[in-house]
Amino acid sequence: MTKYQVQRRALLLLLIAMSLSLSAQDFSADRDLFAAYQKEDMSVWKEQIDVQRDNVRSTKDLLYEYGYCGYIVAEAKKEGKESLMPAAKSYVAQFRKHVEAAKNQLPTGHYKMYMSAVLVYELRLHESMRPIKAMSLAKEATKLAPNDPLVLSYYGTSLFYAPKPFGSKAEALVWFEKADKFFKGPQWKYCWVREANEMYVQQCHEKLKK
Repeated sequence: MTKYQVQRRALLLLLIAMSLSLSAQDFSADRDLFAAYQKEDMSVWKEQIDVQRDNVRSTKDLLYEYGYCGYIVAEAKKEGKESLMPAAKSYVAQFRKHVEAAKNQLPTGHYKMYMSAVLVYELRLHESMRPIKAMSLAKEATKLAPNDPLVLSYYGTSLFYAPKPFGSKAEALVWFEKADKFFKGPQWKYCWVREANEMYVQQCHEKLKK
């Protein structure tokens, strides 16, 4: 083996080692955030989001920000927790800003998915009234990314919560089950949306039995 070949092999091994190290770090972070989700300890998510408030968002960061906005909006709407409303509005506005800034870097379909979520959150906070546009964006996202479980599950969620004639538990189940097929890979082990999707499949079956 020539000196050049030895150097090239050493460089390749170094790059592989670095890649594995970075993957392990990402995997560990997902595991910790996933554990917090299972314990319903969203303070861990809040801390993660606040630390990176002014930084460029990665696509993974946006997924957690999307989930946290859903959580805090729901909390702010509960009786006795109206004091959370300013924070909910602030986080949703921040989420919109980050989604718009990341438009060209997001995976196919994710921009429309996240913008749909922004409109849903703004609707619940009475910041805007565009429910039809929100549903349209969710549907468009599935056409752009028909094999992406995040997009498929999000559309299922939209159908699950939307009132008739826009929503349908039976139709939502179809999309949740489509997403479930693509959530089987090991990369989704610590994804909170995968677990939420499984919960929705169960809930749909229970509701449709009644």
